[in-house]
Amino acid sequence: MIARSERMPVLFVGHGSPMNIVAHNSYTEDLARTAKELPKPKAILVVSAHWLTEGTCVCGLEKPRTIYDFYGFPDELYKIRYPCPGSPEEAAQVIRLIKSTQVNYDEKWGLDHASWAVLKHMYPKADVPVFEMSLDYSPYNDWHPKPIEYHYRLAAELAPLREQGILIIGSGNIVHNLGLIDFDTDAKPVEWAKKFDEKVRTALENTNHKALLDYLALGQEAHYAVPTIDHYLPMIYVIAMQQKGEPLKFIHEGFQNGSVSMRAFQIG
Repeated sequence: MIARSERMPVLFVGHGSPMNIVAHNSYTEDLARTAKELPKPKAILVVSAHWLTEGTCVCGLEKPRTIYDFYGFPDELYKIRYPCPGSPEEAAQVIRLIKSTQVNYDEKWGLDHASWAVLKHMYPKADVPVFEMSLDYSPYNDWHPKPIEYHYRLAAELAPLREQGILIIGSGNIVHNLGLIDFDTDAKPVEWAKKFDEKVRTALENTNHKALLDYLALGQEAHYAVPTIDHYLPMIYVIAMQQKGEPLKFIHEGFQNGSVSMRAFQIG
């Protein structure tokens, strides 16, 4: 367990297809390696691309259920469980910590595959408490989603959790267009996907958060790469917690299904 004076890193992980739950590939190997290199967390908070709510919620279940929020996949995936404990105390701490908006305490959700499909490879013993935080997908005005800057400011308020031994993971995908996927997992990535992913990589390397917030200005390919912001937002939550001078390193790079970036990175 890390000392309280240390700061836990924060991770963004592209989770991709549920088939990664049972896959053994460079992506799953990099997840396992990364976990071994990290201090063991007191608890893990996952900001999930798959929990979209009206307002922001944190799940305070003592025993979060494994949610199979995917359809049409092999039966073996629906038999896998991730029986980790929850972390009600840390969930309550998030509610006390966030001042910019009301955060709701949820006791129904559990862990969707944005969480457990990743953690199954990182912490296969399921011995670290895990709780999720939702993305507020309610309209801001005139039925438009809240601006990305809203999420960026909210996420920055989570930073003190890193000093308490909590590992924060944003789980989504930088490039995520299911309407244009190739059903071959190993399909060659399309040019617009590669181009946008590379622009995001450059912005991350240069700590250019402004460019990442204003992602549509990165070029026409942004409209294809980010058709909806649900999978992009978890990355915004992660970069919002980057401290001045804090290093960033990529823990995995690559694509699946032609139009899904599996890029993952660590800050700190």
